[in-house]
Amino acid sequence: MASEAAKEKGQETSRHILAVAKEVFSEVGFDGAHVDEIARRAGVNKTTIYYHIGDKETLYAEVIHGVLGNTAERISLDIRSAGSPGEKLRVFIRNLARTIEENPQLPPLMLREVAGGGRNLPDVVPRDLGRIIGMLTEIMEEGRKKGVFVKATPFLVHFMVTGALLLYKSSAPIRARRKEFADVFLPIGEDVTKVMSGEIEELILRALSAQPSPQSGRGKRTAPRRTKNKGAI
Repeated sequence: MASEAAKEKGQETSRHILAVAKEVFSEVGFDGAHVDEIARRAGVNKTTIYYHIGDKETLYAEVIHGVLGNTAERISLDIRSAGSPGEKLRVFIRNLARTIEENPQLPPLMLREVAGGGRNLPDVVPRDLGRIIGMLTEIMEEGRKKGVFVKATPFLVHFMVTGALLLYKSSAPIRARRKEFADVFLPIGEDVTKVMSGEIEELILRALSAQPSPQSGRGKRTAPRRTKNKGAI
């Protein structure tokens, strides 16, 4: 009984340290973060951090993996109860939006990594992203085989979705300060899971749809043909 209580206390300490570390990494990035500051804000000493988690590199890896790994698990579970490829794609997009909404520290953290060339990106991140994009690939391939989706690149679709969500969420402080942006950005609110996610779902589904749009009057859509550069050898 005592050992179970000690285990639970240790897990709670780890969760608290990682929550604080997520805030610090989001504010100043990997290079600007220091274990001393994380310890101070968490109300623990450095020894406690090293004992429960590890060094700064391990902290950073655990913070990002905690978000992306949980997202992958949630998508995997939720798409099992979805029926059609279209429904599965909606579930996929909603889970990405939920992740960003529940982890506001993620957009500045990831955008900073993109701007820095990903030099501090932990090895676990490509594995987590690979798993997430792998599930999207399966959804899109199922839709293509059933004739409801055109052929498209999953990696591109994934970044169309995450790019829109990340940039919108991370631009909130700019939009709040510059009132002239009110006419440029739709006043859809800051909760991307309530409004923006649905609009992105519709746009992506229309883009992937193998059925002709009502306006086109044409037959079944196909993926755009790639043409060779005439100057190429």
